[in-house]
Amino acid sequence: MGGPSLLFGMLCLLGVMTIGASAGKAACHDPFFGQCYGILHTCPAACPRLCEVDCRLCKPYCACDRPGAVCQDPRFIGGDGVMFYFHGKKDKDFCLVSDPSIHINAHFIGKSSSRGRDFTWVESVGILFGSHKLYIGARRVSKWEELANNMLIRFDGEEIKVPMDEGQRWWSPETGLEIRRPVTNNKVEVKMEDLFAIVARVVPITAEESRVHGYNVTKDNCYAHLELNFKFYSLSPSVDGVLGQTYKTNYQSRVKITAPMPIMGGADRFAASGLFARDCAVSSFGSEVKPDLVGNEESFEVACGSAHGGRGIVCRR
Repeated sequence: MGGPSLLFGMLCLLGVMTIGASAGKAACHDPFFGQCYGILHTCPAACPRLCEVDCRLCKPYCACDRPGAVCQDPRFIGGDGVMFYFHGKKDKDFCLVSDPSIHINAHFIGKSSSRGRDFTWVESVGILFGSHKLYIGARRVSKWEELANNMLIRFDGEEIKVPMDEGQRWWSPETGLEIRRPVTNNKVEVKMEDLFAIVARVVPITAEESRVHGYNVTKDNCYAHLELNFKFYSLSPSVDGVLGQTYKTNYQSRVKITAPMPIMGGADRFAASGLFARDCAVSSFGSEVKPDLVGNEESFEVACGSAHGGRGIVCRR
């Protein structure tokens, strides 16, 4: 009775509940901020299940509402602070950021729907910088288990295994790439000095999300996927991509922000033939770096909040 969708809901809900006392809680994991370090905070009402803590302010916030966020199915907050959706297509790759010094593609997974488009989520990202390739992805699982390691990381083709203890890290002295585990599993912080910082989390589609949005996922796949926060420190004026274009100083958003679901089109411009392919129409990776860098997120403040009757998130510099 209830079929496979009901069974999926029970399995995924049970998996999420294994978070235990940490469900809806977050803490600062940087010991540099001694007065805030390790203190548990209750997540805001807008993101009751998963949030982050600003160690400087010692306050929790919704990571998916900050500029540079790629979350949900997929919902973006651009570098200009404007929220939009980019659905792409399931089982295809799309260019998120392309710049002379960095190129990021995302692999979309999903399922068909009766609404005229696929339900899609970001399963993995392929990051090119210099001559290096970094892969961060969610493992495909049917039953979600919070205590399991559901993330796979590869650097130049070799699997990177960061110890599962909180605060452990992996570091490449040759490149300066650092991968740190702020919690025991399913989340990492990736930093490349003077280039980028990424927070990546693996999350499932919960039973409640499936019910509310009509995903109708089954017991065969919890659709584990990535939620991401990007920061960039040395983007050029030629930066492009689904997310990258929003960091241009003269960028004018084409989405209708008053719509219930502002959608960014142009999938053909951003389509790539593979996760590490550089053949999207807007690719500039490896070209000559131009002067007058943009995109240093430390140079301006951003305030975010709901607008237009609470139907979206708008951020202002």
